[in-house]
Amino acid sequence: MSKIKMEKIKKIALVAHDNRKQDLLEWVNENIEKLKTHKLFGTGSTSKLIKKETGIEVKSYKSGPLGGDQQIGSKISEGKIDFMIFFWDPLTSQPHDPDVKALLRIAVLYDIPVAMNRATADFLFYSEFIDKEYTRKIINYEDRYQQKLDKY
Repeated sequence: MSKIKMEKIKKIALVAHDNRKQDLLEWVNENIEKLKTHKLFGTGSTSKLIKKETGIEVKSYKSGPLGGDQQIGSKISEGKIDFMIFFWDPLTSQPHDPDVKALLRIAVLYDIPVAMNRATADFLFYSEFIDKEYTRKIINYEDRYQQKLDKY
């Protein structure tokens, strides 16, 4: 098992499908003062919308369907994103659904907190750990698979 230390100032990815962008924007506006104390990242139009409507700085990656989900996943695997708020649309099929699934898989693999709706975002964002250092424990799946193979 390896460990990744999350600093007091979290690196937070903000992602939303088209039908959920307004919901995320409302959540951001309600939490803007606290969000300003962290480093924010986002996919294409979501980050641009947040910057335009709130004035807070959000480092922008490509749009989700153009590789933005994969860019966020890459940053998670590099330890450069600690936390993700991803308001996804459960009722609309997305052309990049495999990328979304890969992003969520990477988030679980690297043990980052993920909120996919307002209630979870509120619970995570107001937990005692949001403004403290926290050490994530990353399971070494290679070792687990090797141990399983060694049994045979």
